[in-house]
Amino acid sequence: MRICLILEGSYPYTHGGVSSWTHQMISAMKEHEFVLWVIGPRAKDKGNYYYELPKNVVKVKEVFLDDALRIKPDRKKLPSMKEEEKEALKALLDCEHPNWEVLLHLFQDEHINPSSFLMSQEFLDVLQMLCNTKYPYVPFASTFHTMRSMLLPVLYMMMQKVPKADVYHTICTGYAGIMALTGGYKTGKPVLLTEHGIYSREREEEIIRANWVQPAFKRQWIKFFYMLSDAIYTRAIKITSLFDRAMKTQIELGADPSKCSIIPNGIRYENFCNIPLKPEDGKIDIAAVVRIAQIKDIKSLIYAFHELRSKRNDVRLHILGGVDEDEYNEECINLVDTLGLKQDIIFAGQVNVMEYMKKIDFTILTSISEGQPLSVLESLAARRPCVTTDVGCCRDLLEGGPGDQFGVAGFLAPPMHREGIAHAMDRMCRSSSEREKMGEIGRQRVEAYFRHEEMIKLYEELYRSVI
Repeated sequence: MRICLILEGSYPYTHGGVSSWTHQMISAMKEHEFVLWVIGPRAKDKGNYYYELPKNVVKVKEVFLDDALRIKPDRKKLPSMKEEEKEALKALLDCEHPNWEVLLHLFQDEHINPSSFLMSQEFLDVLQMLCNTKYPYVPFASTFHTMRSMLLPVLYMMMQKVPKADVYHTICTGYAGIMALTGGYKTGKPVLLTEHGIYSREREEEIIRANWVQPAFKRQWIKFFYMLSDAIYTRAIKITSLFDRAMKTQIELGADPSKCSIIPNGIRYENFCNIPLKPEDGKIDIAAVVRIAQIKDIKSLIYAFHELRSKRNDVRLHILGGVDEDEYNEECINLVDTLGLKQDIIFAGQVNVMEYMKKIDFTILTSISEGQPLSVLESLAARRPCVTTDVGCCRDLLEGGPGDQFGVAGFLAPPMHREGIAHAMDRMCRSSSEREKMGEIGRQRVEAYFRHEEMIKLYEELYRSVI
């Protein structure tokens, strides 16, 4: 079987949850061929992979968002558009369930140049109508450039040459979802969706906080990403998520319940279950196994640790992971310096987590949004309890989901709540015997429900069911 995995902003360029999941799955399914159809932000990253690709990766097709900006309009006049094509364009600009098959025909079969299209009279006519109804008090130039920047990447995805495969499996909605639609449209092969986090909700959170989006257009950008999610929810033959609440959210957002199922993450339990606990040495070592990125909210972690450090002088924080966002990383380092914590916070970078875990008493995760974090599963398998924000599946991992009677393996705090995070860390620091008890509960939970081999078995069954 040849499986096309469609990824956006993750494997093979970066480390972290989705990338680790992808690499482990490909490596485990040696009998299948994999095509990677991957979206990155910058063409300068071409071929610059964080991972050494497994031998059963037979093709990598890279698509870069900044290449869309380099498409030059051709001088040929665009063919006149049919009424259904104009309607599809209007619905696309309105973010109101466009006819994707009509749009795919234009850009995949008719090979319409996206830059030419966005300078055409047809586009300007529809845009003017939108300005009159939605943005009468916003300068036309602002609306034009916003809509152009919104649509150009999507049109660019729809014009991509489709690699051959037996199934197209996208690992998020968004731009990757549109490429999966393109693959299914062009080949007639089945399309699958697996969401680790709810992409549209994550984009909404980013846009609300973003400075680059003019306030007048924030609602439109949010609506745009929900439209992209709806496109793949509607057309995927099977939709999987990692846990029950995520599946319910997908259904609330329009996914057909009959298509939806849950395949939990799994880790190689045997790699972590025998890591010895850290000997008592007068210090309590806390680790955040995390990419340094805004969505992981490292700043709230630093502030919370500062508050904890004001109460206790026996704590150290280790931040284990690479840098996703250079500017944010610099801000975090400066914050540590400003708060006088350089001696107490260690930026260890990318490390061998299994080896480093020997130095750690418990772990912490302060993300604003999560799916089912592998770092928490690995920590629990190693008998290290966790403090996490109450996002994604973290509550189920620490307290147990339906039918789970093991008990509590850590403490939760509200996202972005520094005092709550600090209080949870302080509770975890109070008793080594309680940490050992919670760590053992976490180990049992992972052994029972989150094994890598079981996850692979379920994805094998999923692929067989649609081929």
